Amino acid sequence: MFSLKFGKALMPGGANLPHFKDTSKLAPVYMDPPASVIIPMSMHIGAPATPVVKAGDHVDVGQLLASAGGFVSAPIYSSISGTVKKIDTMLSSSGAPMQVIHIESDGLMTPYAEIKAPDVHDYDSFISAVRESGAVGLGGAGFPTAIKLDVKDTSRISEIVINGAECEPYITSDTRTMLDRGEDIKYGIELLEKYLDAKKIIFGIESNKPECIEAIKALTKDDPAVSVCKLPSKYPQGGEKVLVYNTTGKLIPEGKLPIDVGAVVLNCTTLAFIGSYVKTGMPLVKKCVTVAGGAVKDPKNVIVPIGTRMKDVFDFCGGLVCEPKKVLYGGPMMGISVPDLEQPILKNTNAILALNEKQAPTQDTSPCIRCGSCINACPLHLDPTAFTRAYKAKDGAALEALHLGMCMECGCCSFVCPAKQPLVQRNRLAKAILRQHIASKPKN
Repeated sequence: MFSLKFGKALMPGGANLPHFKDTSKLAPVYMDPPASVIIPMSMHIGAPATPVVKAGDHVDVGQLLASAGGFVSAPIYSSISGTVKKIDTMLSSSGAPMQVIHIESDGLMTPYAEIKAPDVHDYDSFISAVRESGAVGLGGAGFPTAIKLDVKDTSRISEIVINGAECEPYITSDTRTMLDRGEDIKYGIELLEKYLDAKKIIFGIESNKPECIEAIKALTKDDPAVSVCKLPSKYPQGGEKVLVYNTTGKLIPEGKLPIDVGAVVLNCTTLAFIGSYVKTGMPLVKKCVTVAGGAVKDPKNVIVPIGTRMKDVFDFCGGLVCEPKKVLYGGPMMGISVPDLEQPILKNTNAILALNEKQAPTQDTSPCIRCGSCINACPLHLDPTAFTRAYKAKDGAALEALHLGMCMECGCCSFVCPAKQPLVQRNRLAKAILRQHIASKPKN
């Protein structure tokens, strides 16, 4: 049963996962520009961006390709210099069609001549700069950052929580941000303090990253507004609700956002990018990506032009040593399986994994034995077995009463289930029934 009463202890539940952080010691290397890129117009939560270029146009690195398609949206910029070959559609990893811009490289990576540092001098100009930068949540969520920071009344902000948990196995791109981009992080902190009037900034970092904890402490030792909260290495510490609770003691109610409890959450790489953009004016055109998994010959962290095909990135890492059993955007818990290696690197891609048969074995499902493991593992004390019963009955009212809306699809329930039931996938499908139920209720 879901409960709001967690007391002062760390939020219970979660799963003890193997870390597989073998690339954590590997500083990122720049990938050579690919021959071409495929840049989707949907690399963020919200409305797709609207193209402002056409086939035949020449573009340079950092030149606007598409403007924000609505309030909740983000502009998109060219990651290489070259020629727009066509604008068409392709199937995304979700199976839905998405509009994409194909650019053929000229091999020069020429920066756009009109790039300059933005004029940031007050709250409004800071929010405008973040909006124009193309920033989205770079830890994987993809929510437009300007929307998150545009709180209007900064007195609502009690603390800003910087997410350095990086709790999924394999992924180390945020680790490298905290180790390698200290100056960008420091300047990002200064911007938050100056323009959002941030009085308290908390870095949440898992205990399995002691070098990151020490690096951030050393970086901010003269800033009393900044502290580091060492989190247990127990998944999903990076989940927004879990992170806010374990760093501030505040629980985000169902249907509410962090700002409703006085918190703003930013990924550490997003913070570093904001610092870099305000200094240089170069928008979001590249991404540090962890390339790992048993099918990859030479796992590493790679700085990749956005829109680069997965195949090209794997080839840069020595290629694949076997036919992968599964290829993922992101980590093995919340990552998205892709249908082919033509899928491009997105703004919010923090890792691509090519897992072999041993890492992604076929698992036979057996009937639920009512052991309660899924309930114990859920960090929010939800009941996946009850969700399953309501889902099969198509009972939207029951799903609402069971607080399905709180589920963050972290995958802990599926991970611990001895019957190998596809619980998180079922929860995802059940949310469609819940949405239909809520939409059908009379409006007061």
